[in-house]
Amino acid sequence: MNIFGISCFYHDAAAALCVDGKIVAAAEEERFTRKKHDFSFPINSIDFCLDFAGLKISDIDYIVFYEKPFVKMERLLFTYISTFPRSFKSFLAAMPVWMKEKMHIPSIIQKETGFEGPVLYTDHHISHAASSFLCSPFEEAAIYTVDGVGEWNTATYGIGKGNEIEILREINFPHSLGLLYSAFTSYLGFRVNNGEYKVMGMAPYGRPKYVDEVRQLIDIKDDGSFKLDMDYFAYHYKLENLTKKFTDLFGPPREPEAVFFNYITHPDKDHPEWDEELARVNQRYADIARSIQEVTEEVMLKTAGFLHKETGMDYLCMAGGVALNCVANGKVLRQTPFKNIWIQPAAGDSGAAIGAALYVHNTVLGNPRTYIMNNAYLGPSYSEESIKKWLDEECIPYTEYSAKELPAAVAKLIADENVVGFYHGRMEFGPRALGARSILADPRKPEMKDVLNEKIKKREQFRPFAPAVLVEKVNDYFDIGADEAPYMLLVGEVRPDKRKVIPAVTHADNTARPQTVRREVNPRYYDIIAEFEKLTGVAVIINTSFNVRGEPIVLTPQQAYNCFATTDMDYVVLERFIVSK
Repeated sequence: MNIFGISCFYHDAAAALCVDGKIVAAAEEERFTRKKHDFSFPINSIDFCLDFAGLKISDIDYIVFYEKPFVKMERLLFTYISTFPRSFKSFLAAMPVWMKEKMHIPSIIQKETGFEGPVLYTDHHISHAASSFLCSPFEEAAIYTVDGVGEWNTATYGIGKGNEIEILREINFPHSLGLLYSAFTSYLGFRVNNGEYKVMGMAPYGRPKYVDEVRQLIDIKDDGSFKLDMDYFAYHYKLENLTKKFTDLFGPPREPEAVFFNYITHPDKDHPEWDEELARVNQRYADIARSIQEVTEEVMLKTAGFLHKETGMDYLCMAGGVALNCVANGKVLRQTPFKNIWIQPAAGDSGAAIGAALYVHNTVLGNPRTYIMNNAYLGPSYSEESIKKWLDEECIPYTEYSAKELPAAVAKLIADENVVGFYHGRMEFGPRALGARSILADPRKPEMKDVLNEKIKKREQFRPFAPAVLVEKVNDYFDIGADEAPYMLLVGEVRPDKRKVIPAVTHADNTARPQTVRREVNPRYYDIIAEFEKLTGVAVIINTSFNVRGEPIVLTPQQAYNCFATTDMDYVVLERFIVSK
């Protein structure tokens, strides 16, 4: 039984191939087209999955689309009519796209792929729920999905047992925790559906001074349900997020790309562009970021607490774009009665492609669950032979190591304070680099954070970096409330005695977002960290995604080399070959 799940035409288009109940390949379209958050039909991702599995499109039994376009159209038309005439411009902008693409999914699939079999649809939040529960190690669990909006749903609460999923309660558009957070993302000068994690990164530089103001926008009940005061928002009728009432309450929005420093980032006022008024304004923006983050956490904590009480389940599964808020996730794990939580590593719309495929295989067709997602390495890989051939053809000098020698060599480079691009094995699925397409560095010097932000990643100075840690050592360095966090989806405190040991991955509020690494999942990556520990006594390295700001994570060895060549990176590791500047 071969089933494709696909998501596209909103953001983060992706395809996932399920063969006899197991996800064997999955990829996001942006990695192939090099357009960040590409939403176009994922033909490149489909072609990769077919090629990887040795299948033709005629071998596919079903293609499953991750949401129901006609139901979504119903919501749009209802909203446009109820907010007319304010919605007229948005209506004119949206309808041509819907008429051309979103209402014709089967014909587009046939045209792009030649597939002549049945095309099925799942509800958007069912796809999210399935992407978490049906991939999890739990036989039964509570399920919490939360994002911007699907068809009508913006959040659902449910349970999963065996291969069945039941939705118990839901919150519907226009009331949306994801869209509330996105409104503040826009206000703080970042792109919606792209910069929400920047708000989360800015929040620790602020204080929750505006929580009361944020609560004027949202009425939160004890069970985590809520309603927004829609007078503050325009997203339901306009191509903008905010109304004048919002900016009257919080002040002028932050200019995009504005310099950010405040009293926490530069307590000694040593920035060459230091300006007291700018620092004061930036502090206000950081305080607002911290305030919306805290209100988001309040909603998620109350919802999770209600879910535990209502279902009596020991475990929780989460998905949807808001489930990528790893600060809130960490608090849900530590501050609610759930024994453990499992979050889809591609929690946004790309991961819904996995959920759509598994939902049809397990729930619709009634097949028992046989798949547990124990890693996210589902994308393409390139052979050592092809890499060596390319390096030779391009006359690029390199040093070749044996598989046994390589980890110690890479660890030595990192310990000597070099920044190393690391390219190995199958590409990760989802937004996080997890040791296959990563940039690695030494966490022991605080200035390494600025070097990476300014000279390598070319991104905002306030952005933190994540640590990768040997799984058996995670509790020596971090308090995350769990024994492992393989997908960088939990934030916890750096232990007080380790903050000066690993300052480059210790954020402004003394927290970090670790990735725990198991040898059986990625032996080469694990061995590099283990060798680094032998050299330094520290079982942690910096791991950030192999890309520069505004670009997707690298896909091919050539892209990895080009990223290395056009930044201040010191070395790039392409499988067993190390290239030096």
